[in-house]
Amino acid sequence: MPYKSEFLRVLEERGFIHQISDPEDLDEKAATERITAYIGFDATAPSLHAGSLVPIMMLYWLQRTGHKPIVLMGGGTTKVGDPSGKDESRKLLSDEEIERNIAGIRKVFDKFLTFGEGPTDAVMMNNAEWLDELKYIPFLREYGRHFTINRMLTFESVKRRLEREQPLTFLEFNYMILQAYDFLELYRRQNCILQMGGSDQWGNIVNGIELIRRVEGAQAFALTSPLLTTASGAKMGKTAAGAVWLDADLLSPYEYWQYWRNTEDADVGRFLRLFTTLPLDEIRRLEQLQGAEINEAKKILATEATAMVHGREAAEKAAETARKTFEEGQLGEALPTVEIPRAELEKGLGLLRAMVLAGLAKSNGEARRAVKGGGVRVNDTKVTDERMVLTPEHINENGVIKLSFGKKRHVLLKPVQGRDS
Repeated sequence: MPYKSEFLRVLEERGFIHQISDPEDLDEKAATERITAYIGFDATAPSLHAGSLVPIMMLYWLQRTGHKPIVLMGGGTTKVGDPSGKDESRKLLSDEEIERNIAGIRKVFDKFLTFGEGPTDAVMMNNAEWLDELKYIPFLREYGRHFTINRMLTFESVKRRLEREQPLTFLEFNYMILQAYDFLELYRRQNCILQMGGSDQWGNIVNGIELIRRVEGAQAFALTSPLLTTASGAKMGKTAAGAVWLDADLLSPYEYWQYWRNTEDADVGRFLRLFTTLPLDEIRRLEQLQGAEINEAKKILATEATAMVHGREAAEKAAETARKTFEEGQLGEALPTVEIPRAELEKGLGLLRAMVLAGLAKSNGEARRAVKGGGVRVNDTKVTDERMVLTPEHINENGVIKLSFGKKRHVLLKPVQGRDS
């Protein structure tokens, strides 16, 4: 449908909308008044990864179009674990671990949203504020009666566990009730009328809408985005080397830039819409490029996506490093660097161990297969001997050893004094 509100129009044009409850009513509200919306993020890791960028960008566009975003941190629900999309229970974290994770995640949101006291300024809230204070029996009497086991068993996250005969704990079974209660609390505290999330969250969000209707007699809304995979079916935010973290301490801006540079041709236009703020006319021009020219569009995607997370200066530095490394054969200064004890190098550092230390392989066996496959180079020289030993003689004029796996993964080994092996 053609939307009147800028908010829904932008989300639709850029590919963020999968389902909306009562779309006409939500569109009318977003067109005539300032609405408050939230997305929840559980604090299961010290940072978010690229798989969380769709909901982050939804909050970004919500604020940019004149509305108020709430980032709800799951300090309480992280202690329970969301079964949606999971085949097994999550490891339970301590309160201290959860608090550290929330602090790390906050740094990510500071790059995308403006926080403060203004009418459209974002706020970050923690559902532990109300969930930790619940008295369980009174809570069940007051709110549990609004949920039937019959309906809860129809949710995809529950059915999947049962069909695969994977345990679904009673702790996790409570999650959907707690998420619905979050929506009710945010409605009461912030007049929040919209919850957004991935399409796997639809049932949980609708639970919250129904709870608000039954308890408060008010209308609330759900908006979900498509679950995102690459054109080849791979899950967003993960690579063979691990998660694509949004924190520079966990993944360097250069490696982040390379992740987007390696986008499949068929995904370039879609990713430009979702993960950059480039004008749609420019995106349409870029996605029409064919053959080798599509690589220019990928570089623009990589630079713009990296600028969103790490800033324009870091993004352009990463792009320049890639240009020097791949087009001029030089040593880019922003390449990932791993320090190694010089004493270990003087004793002789096996190539396979070096690759593991550099993060280019997860094990000696994987490193050995890479060497046998002809994909490993030391200082740009192909290596065929898996028993090769690195010594101080391999240190180049820049004081490092350049270790490469394939054409696009490079790490600098920097010998340092006074560190134990």
